[in-house]
Amino acid sequence: MDSDGTRDTRGTHAHPVPRPAGPQDAGRTPGEAAAVPPRPSLPPGTPNLPPGAPPMPDGSAFVSWLRAPRPEAAPGVWRFRYTPRPEEEPERIPARQLLSGALIAFLVGWLFWSLLWNGYLGGWWVVPLELFTPDSWRHSDDRVGNAFLWYGYYTLIALAIMLVVGRLGRWGEVWRRYGPRAWTRAAAAPAAERPPAPEQDPAQWPHLRAAGAHDAADRLAAEARAGLMGDVDQARIARAWQGVRSGRHSMASFSAAVVKDGAAACLHPSGERDLPARHARHDLVTGQVRLGTTADDPRNAYRYRGAGLALGPELLGTSLLAVGPAGSGKTGALVRPLAESLCLHALAGRASVVVVGAAGAGLGPADSYDVVVRIAHPESVYDLDLYGGTTDPDEAAAIIAEALVGDLADPHPGSDSRRSTTVLAQLLGPFKAVHGRFPSVPELRQLLDGAPGPVAALRKALTATGHASLLRELDARERQMGHPGDVGSVLADRIALLDRPAFAGFFDTSGQSRPFSLKALDHPVRVRIDLPERGHADASRILARLVLAQFTASVTVRDDRSLFACLLLDDATGVVTPEAVRAVQRLRSANAGVALTLRTLDDVPRPLRGPLLGATGCRMAFAGLTPWDGQDFAEVWGKEWTEARDVTDRQIIAETPAGKALHVVRQVITGKAPTARAVTVRQVERERWSASELAHGVPAGHAVLSLTTVKGEHAPPLLVDLRGGTGRA
Repeated sequence: MDSDGTRDTRGTHAHPVPRPAGPQDAGRTPGEAAAVPPRPSLPPGTPNLPPGAPPMPDGSAFVSWLRAPRPEAAPGVWRFRYTPRPEEEPERIPARQLLSGALIAFLVGWLFWSLLWNGYLGGWWVVPLELFTPDSWRHSDDRVGNAFLWYGYYTLIALAIMLVVGRLGRWGEVWRRYGPRAWTRAAAAPAAERPPAPEQDPAQWPHLRAAGAHDAADRLAAEARAGLMGDVDQARIARAWQGVRSGRHSMASFSAAVVKDGAAACLHPSGERDLPARHARHDLVTGQVRLGTTADDPRNAYRYRGAGLALGPELLGTSLLAVGPAGSGKTGALVRPLAESLCLHALAGRASVVVVGAAGAGLGPADSYDVVVRIAHPESVYDLDLYGGTTDPDEAAAIIAEALVGDLADPHPGSDSRRSTTVLAQLLGPFKAVHGRFPSVPELRQLLDGAPGPVAALRKALTATGHASLLRELDARERQMGHPGDVGSVLADRIALLDRPAFAGFFDTSGQSRPFSLKALDHPVRVRIDLPERGHADASRILARLVLAQFTASVTVRDDRSLFACLLLDDATGVVTPEAVRAVQRLRSANAGVALTLRTLDDVPRPLRGPLLGATGCRMAFAGLTPWDGQDFAEVWGKEWTEARDVTDRQIIAETPAGKALHVVRQVITGKAPTARAVTVRQVERERWSASELAHGVPAGHAVLSLTTVKGEHAPPLLVDLRGGTGRA
């Protein structure tokens, strides 16, 4: 391992990062590519301990975590040990009204029974007894029998009265709220979970047993009980089993690898089974990372209140946009947990992740990543491929044009940068035909500037090799150079920002460096790209647009889309362009997504704000938002029907002397004039969150978040506490 946490053992250009061993590569035995020596072959379940080693850890905590209930829930709910709530808030009677009603009902029942018992209401209530029992029972000499008959009937009548007044007085609610069960509920320890049946116990791997892989299931169950398995191991082996079920890999190689290596089977190419440290709560069974707790606020839907708020690939697949001022917590409360979660998914073979941010932004230690590209840092082990690993000049021209002048295109959803793409293609195609590679940054700058020497040398080489069609391309470029309004000069000015001494060792195309290409995203790779924002802000924006363009171009042409790919862009200032918005809309069908953060929507051209908010399924507004930014969020979140109550108090005027005297007494006692209250209830359509509420009603450390899954399920805007509360979950 190098000093910055990257590894020299993995190529990152043509075949950047190999797939995990075993079922991730058909035809290769799982465990052959493991970066750690395999264990010696032991019987299933036998621990491999050296002499004198301490006893193995207890696996009860892991087994308990694996067996924990994870019921289906609404989008964004932290499902680990979640207790579902009803859709609508049940009507809760105030305590004073509840207790007074129960007492009045008891007194009414007591009065009614007293009137019956003392005969003030007549004897009609004993008629049923006289009609349905023989006279010999009621007038016998057996005093015990008579007492049993009559007092039993009296008890039945009393119970009927209690049942009626109990329902009227809501005695059941009083018992539930103030009875002994309510007293002991808070102090009672949680009951131990009953172990599930073996055929339903995830710790016994029943799906492997059902398929006939009993030896593999026994080995995994033994290691889980012995504390030798972690959540990443469980997720990684489950992912490998999915490859077996889909037919991509063989059952024999999977079983052999698991029996041989146990929980260490099918390792990630890095050989790592966990991250060096975790700062967020993760549940790899559901794939979620917990961000905070949904506030117990009337503006939140009742079923969300107090529940944990979590994100996973099913939500990030619709892309996410987060807006908030500096210091509101975008990096620490959102980007860092998401990066950590996706790195865990990558170790499990489920995802590939690219995290882009300023150097020193706190996006996780270098040891958490496979590749760390530190642009403009002389000790960076990896370089960034300027052309994204493509060999097609037209595709390379489109990527470079988007990076260089994408922000200069007409900020309208229907605009593009085709003129700039054409200019670059007129130079990249001929250069590649002659040299077998694309030009470096200095060479491309010279060609765009129209320097006589390089252009003449390129023409001579094309003539010598007989590329007539490419000569026509070069001729057209030379004719356009002298015309006013030629975009070549703009491209040259922009590429000059990358032709600086700080970048002299980067973007090499001669094959002498180790460029990282985003073509590697069809493997479970973890990548962090540090941008040199300090001193090179304009160049950093160009590089951010370059990475976004390469990402969207690469993930949409992958052969295997079962691997989720995600780009986390810590600061998307100057990155949102018309082409970027169109590209983000295409990511959902490619099992990919992006997460963009902005300090303000003013960093996005006005015509693109609506399309950007519409292209992202998850939208997040942090505390401290400006009212004009809040207006854009309020418009995209729309309105809802709500119940409005208009209360009117009208003073009561007495007309009789007795009434006036009574009103005087009432006013002396209450201090207020007697009034009659009129309540009008009507349905009105109001904004879910208004611009003023978003600007001034979101507490510090909170955010308002709306969610959409890849299946189209929606969650309304929710006020979320991001300060690490535990809530109900």
